[in-house]
Amino acid sequence: MMPDIDEAEVRGLARAMTLKYGFLGMALGGAKAGVRGDPEASQRERRRRLAAFGQAIAPLLSARVYTPATDMGTTDEDIRYLLRMAGVPAGGKRLPRTRSGYYTAFTVVSGAEQAARHVGLGLPGSTVAIEGWGKVGSALGGLLADVKARIVAISTSHGAIFNPQGLDVRQLLRLSAESGGRVVELYDDARRIERSALLELAVDILCPCARHNSIHAGNAGRIAARIISAGANNPVTAQAEHILFERGVLCLPDFVTNCGGVLGSALEAASARSEQITAFIEREIGPRISWLLDEADRQQTPPRYIAASLALRRSEEMQQHAARPQRRSALRRLTRARWALHRRGWLPRRLTATMMLDRLSKSLAW
Repeated sequence: MMPDIDEAEVRGLARAMTLKYGFLGMALGGAKAGVRGDPEASQRERRRRLAAFGQAIAPLLSARVYTPATDMGTTDEDIRYLLRMAGVPAGGKRLPRTRSGYYTAFTVVSGAEQAARHVGLGLPGSTVAIEGWGKVGSALGGLLADVKARIVAISTSHGAIFNPQGLDVRQLLRLSAESGGRVVELYDDARRIERSALLELAVDILCPCARHNSIHAGNAGRIAARIISAGANNPVTAQAEHILFERGVLCLPDFVTNCGGVLGSALEAASARSEQITAFIEREIGPRISWLLDEADRQQTPPRYIAASLALRRSEEMQQHAARPQRRSALRRLTRARWALHRRGWLPRRLTATMMLDRLSKSLAW
């Protein structure tokens, strides 16, 4: 939910989701949706818009052609309300609460760690600027602080702050929990800067976690970071990515670095514990990012080109596989029955989690 969301942005988001699922080998599509409205408006106004949207797409929701989930400006409760207004059951087992922002941040850290190692930089002591201090950006700040990286700048819709000596992440998290985007107005020990200026700071790692196209042809030549590891979808335009590559800035594909959200949500739905999910991400995603960086070096091309080609090929293979008649086999019916039993709570959670971990590990095999 954003006041200026438009069809072009939603199309770009849908493509990013398609690439993300293809990269992960998850047999899902890439639909994306947006509601035009102020995410900080009153609950009454927000609900009016959510209800209208839910009722408009009720046939898609009822047929499970499209399944909505939280993204920028929306919460789990928003999605539950939207489904309720569309006449679609939204009980706890149908729509579990997730920590998708945290798991998205976890893969952003994995990307930053692998990229830092690739260029001979260590995360401890490295300087980081985070564009967007929302669910992903704030979780990312906490994770990076845990590994002793130095967060020097953050931004919200209310502005940006910068302190080259580092920001107190604990205080930022407390203030943002209390006051949301106004954290940048309430935090004292920092200098106010323009949001656009944050992108051009001379930091080791830049993490765009806000809107699409924040790095474009107009500012790509001034990006001073060594590494870009994004939590947002489509934060770098194609033209900007080419400029960054020519300048030697290591820009990781956003659909790779922010894939933790969909991975974490799928595993949470299967009752996997948080420590199982983060261990899975470390074991499965980190090495694939490392391979991607090595392959990009070997081919002398931006990492996105290799990752996108791989993702699209895998997506096409999954579509072809799903269209085969044998997919209606007894095995498919058994799988559906198993998940139906899980949703009703009739299978042990540990068993379901183990099955999903194994399934996703096989999906990620290239």
